[in-house]
Amino acid sequence: MTLPAAPPGHLADNVMHFARVLRRAGMPVGSDRVITALQALQVAGLASRQDFHAVLAACLLGCAEHRALFDQAFDLFWHPAELASPDPALPMPGAPPAAPSAAANRRLASALFPNPPSPAVEQLPAQQPPTVDGLSWTQRERLQQADFAGMTPDEWRQAQQLLARMKLIFEPRPTRRTRASSRPGRVDWRSTLGAMARHGGEVWDMRWRTRRTQPAPLVLLADISGSMSRYSRMLLHFAHALGQADAPVESFVFGTRLTRTTRLLRGRDPDWAVAEVVRAVQDWSGGTRITECLHGFNHHWSRRVLTGDATLLLVSDGLEHGDTGALTAEMDRLRRNCRQLIWLNPLLRFEGFEPRAAGIRAMLPYVDRFLPAHNLDSLAQLVDVLTGTTHPTPGARPGNAPAFRGETR
Repeated sequence: MTLPAAPPGHLADNVMHFARVLRRAGMPVGSDRVITALQALQVAGLASRQDFHAVLAACLLGCAEHRALFDQAFDLFWHPAELASPDPALPMPGAPPAAPSAAANRRLASALFPNPPSPAVEQLPAQQPPTVDGLSWTQRERLQQADFAGMTPDEWRQAQQLLARMKLIFEPRPTRRTRASSRPGRVDWRSTLGAMARHGGEVWDMRWRTRRTQPAPLVLLADISGSMSRYSRMLLHFAHALGQADAPVESFVFGTRLTRTTRLLRGRDPDWAVAEVVRAVQDWSGGTRITECLHGFNHHWSRRVLTGDATLLLVSDGLEHGDTGALTAEMDRLRRNCRQLIWLNPLLRFEGFEPRAAGIRAMLPYVDRFLPAHNLDSLAQLVDVLTGTTHPTPGARPGNAPAFRGETR
């Protein structure tokens, strides 16, 4: 790859620093995009702020979902007065930009100010609030309700730590095998007759057996398209925690194609395991083809990983384009091959959410539970469902979710 000639002044340094800000904010910006942007700027020039914005957006943006975040970062990083100056020598990257407004994304604020100045030390009260895992109760409650898409890097790491400490107890499912038991039930004739032989033929002690139990197997199907990558990344951490809790877990991710990630998530370090998944998957944070990916799962993997006791966790926003007839057929086949199908949709975080999209309407009739998956509280609710402590109300709509506008329960 040939590097472009250095632009005048510090423009190249600032573009590189701007790309680092976008990368810290969660946008996938590689070095190849930075080189392409510098080459495009030499052709387009700096005639106007609109042209400069259009060139950077065309070269650094990878998907339309990051448009709003890019516009906020551009307005905060590139000052109008500096671009209007005839001097091409823009300030060095170390110069702090203007402070972001309250409405700006907290991820962007953390990316622009990775080391904010510490406030003045004040006199601490006599009694400090109780803390858990280094967080006060108020901070912990706020973190439990924070949306994954708006978390700062520090909050993201704290959420991962809380997720790793989450108590995971799964619903025990009886198996065909048995084990010795001290409670009356099924008679263990072999052990009982052996005890009688040792005691002269007298019934000295009856021996009993009971059926073994094991956690119900879980299968995770996570959408990793541009609008879902942030949530699916945390769900992969959740799947890693499930696997470490001795539950049989199979994990798959899909965007434009289906990829099995079970082996990659077996590492002991969750950060390393999820990073391996991101590196191995070629269509991460790209487009999505739900129907084709579900067809591939049903055709190649359904009989291998789904059993009568398996619980399927489908993580997707359900925004499928085109004809939904094939999607209905794939969802029907998917539902018939598992014990229960739980759909985790981050769009449920909006109070006024309505299933207007054709893809969502096609998928809902085949779902047992329709749950949100946008913060730690929603994952705690999912754990309650997996343990069997919550049960759907008889006669309720699929998913036992709140009734939408225009529907009755």
